[in-house]
Amino acid sequence: MTLSKNYRHILLISSLLTISDSVMAQGRLADYQRSEALKTKLKDKVYNAPQQVNWTKNGTRCWYTIQTARGKEFVVVDPKQKTRQLAFNHEQLAQKLTQATGRKITPYNLPFTTLTFGKEDKSVEFVAEGFTWQYGPGNDTSGTVAFSKKGPFRTEPTDRRYWGASNGELSDKPVSSPDSSQTAYIKNYNLYVRSEKTKQERQLSFDGSEGDYYASTILWSPDSKKIVTNKIRPNTKHLIYFVRSSPDDQLQPKLENREYPKPGDALLIRRPQLFLVNEGKQLPVDDALFREQFSLSRMEWRKDSRAFTFEYNQRGHQVYRVLEVSAATGLVRPLVEEQSKTFIDYSGKRYRYDLRDGKEMIWASERDGWNHLYLYDTRTGAIKAQITKGYWVVRNVVVVDEGKRTVVFAASGKTPGQDPYFVHYYRVNFDGTNLTALTTEDANHVATFSPNYQYFVDSYSRVDMPPITVLRSATDGSVLMTLETADISEWQKAGWQTPDVFTAKGRDGKTDIWGIIVRPTNFDPTKKYPVIENIYAGPHGSFTPKSFMTANRSMHELAELGFIVVQLDGMGTSNRSKAFQDVCWKNLKDAGFPDRILWMQAAARKYPFMDLSRVGIYGTSAGGQSSAGALLFHPEFYKVAVSSCGCHDNRMDKIWWNEQWMGYPIGPQYAECSNVVNAHKLQGNLLLMVGEVDDNVDPASTMQVADALIKANKDFDLVVLPGLSHTSGGEYGEHKRRDFFVKHLLNVDPPAWNSLAIDTAPANTGK
Repeated sequence: MTLSKNYRHILLISSLLTISDSVMAQGRLADYQRSEALKTKLKDKVYNAPQQVNWTKNGTRCWYTIQTARGKEFVVVDPKQKTRQLAFNHEQLAQKLTQATGRKITPYNLPFTTLTFGKEDKSVEFVAEGFTWQYGPGNDTSGTVAFSKKGPFRTEPTDRRYWGASNGELSDKPVSSPDSSQTAYIKNYNLYVRSEKTKQERQLSFDGSEGDYYASTILWSPDSKKIVTNKIRPNTKHLIYFVRSSPDDQLQPKLENREYPKPGDALLIRRPQLFLVNEGKQLPVDDALFREQFSLSRMEWRKDSRAFTFEYNQRGHQVYRVLEVSAATGLVRPLVEEQSKTFIDYSGKRYRYDLRDGKEMIWASERDGWNHLYLYDTRTGAIKAQITKGYWVVRNVVVVDEGKRTVVFAASGKTPGQDPYFVHYYRVNFDGTNLTALTTEDANHVATFSPNYQYFVDSYSRVDMPPITVLRSATDGSVLMTLETADISEWQKAGWQTPDVFTAKGRDGKTDIWGIIVRPTNFDPTKKYPVIENIYAGPHGSFTPKSFMTANRSMHELAELGFIVVQLDGMGTSNRSKAFQDVCWKNLKDAGFPDRILWMQAAARKYPFMDLSRVGIYGTSAGGQSSAGALLFHPEFYKVAVSSCGCHDNRMDKIWWNEQWMGYPIGPQYAECSNVVNAHKLQGNLLLMVGEVDDNVDPASTMQVADALIKANKDFDLVVLPGLSHTSGGEYGEHKRRDFFVKHLLNVDPPAWNSLAIDTAPANTGK
């Protein structure tokens, strides 16, 4: 019997895979195959770990799905009765769906992922095979169930508001007054109202023009007697352009553009305009307190129509005000004013809750160096109480109970001895008393509260501890019942290595820097492994995984090729103190590198298998900027970098993100941090990747780095991804990234994938 050429190649590859790891060098075919196999071995193999918990509208039930050894199961919990059971009979439902659709439906791979509970939570509805179905108890007492197809599934039409000629304001239909007696609208750039009884039209403004017009976002006061809208002075639109080289619907490429303001651009200016409708009178609103604006937002009327409020973000993000305008006089007064010598993190830490029709306000601020909540008396502008206080941060507010005058919130860093990034939940009185911890376990907590906030489901875990899911009382945090304990036995069979959590002191010699260390499944502590850092150092958050299910599995797959892979949060990132984050200000090139290098050096002293003579780094977006910057600003430490869709010059990227951290007006700090300006400093091996139609970060930013490197006669690699937007490149990008590290850190030529694909392809049978 003669074997075909293709089959002989398959046997050869199979035999190669059986050679022991001790014989095969790192980065070889067997390592790649093991990396790919790990992906399959780990996928859907963490059992009994809910991904998302959902409460019914009335809060009497919650439900979720879990993966089990037999497949996907739907679970429903009754918190009052303290019961947990399957949401329905999976076998029976699968049988009925099979009969109704003519398709084989298996019980634990049902073709839907969401449920809607019916009356009294006794029946469920779901969408499958293009139809909405209902399944629940029958009308008799025989124990049968009702199963019906309600009709074709149709999505509801979305809001059709669009970005129109108002250059940044939503174009809307005419707006009726709350009492329906009048309608307001924009006509010829001015504000008009029409009586619905007489149909008589009145013009309220007369100074609108094409270059200074009244916005069609019109807000009536609750008493139907007043209107506020914005007068708009437009800016010149900044467009970025792309060539979509390989469109799906035609042979020829397409030229596309997007509106994309960049740092330093002139901005649209909004000026609130107040009208007394019955009198036909416009009251002047002095803009002295909101003149140098980056943005105005959240314009709202008080319920008693006495005033309206809005928020003012001054350009440069060093002044932020909540302003109130009297409806009787048009006078403007600040209710809250925040000032910072660096920046106000308006995009990540802003929180405001108005109480008693605006007579009090809960406000988040970092004024004492940590993100906390304050209670304001808005009638006087005075702080009545600092609700939370200490060397820890409020992460978000869950609910404000005005009746009980309590706040439920999430925070991190409060529990001594725990990872300062672990999220816990708390309840506190408005005056700051009776602070009660609702969670305490040494883990990262993810809570989903019932609509009435009597209960919450808490799933807590660490990167080195599988999740435990419990039902708790939202009053005191007591555990009412354990719902799930995750099973990772299949991961353990696959040889999965638990990440090591490691801490070391940062550049100040005092602050703990937290990160994780990922090892391959065939880890040998007697070997030396190159180290690869996965970096994202954006100041808007912290990024090292803290929960088990959020641990980046691609880091484990990369480690399989013969690497130690690490991730950590250096100074300049968020969710620690204000001073910790301020390191980034006007200095994004810092990216926490002094802390990162010290952390890895400390880790290598403890773990000698980490070879710091061979360090690589990769990242996407802001991480793409940092990974390329590692070879420009720290080539003594980092030797190889893969940079995906980086914002390599902050003058080229979106205005809101870059002006917030790099400052305004544009100064020399932008050039100092630019990978383009500093491209001539390149040492080591660099791979740049970019999507050709990236509308998140202008792809010209990457091309300008490439241009500067060419002009400096620097060697580098460039991969342009046709038709892709903001991306790390998907499977193809991952393939290129891994090959680049194998070649330049392991000094091994990666497998010749093109040849392998040809040799192992099935023979052409003509069928």
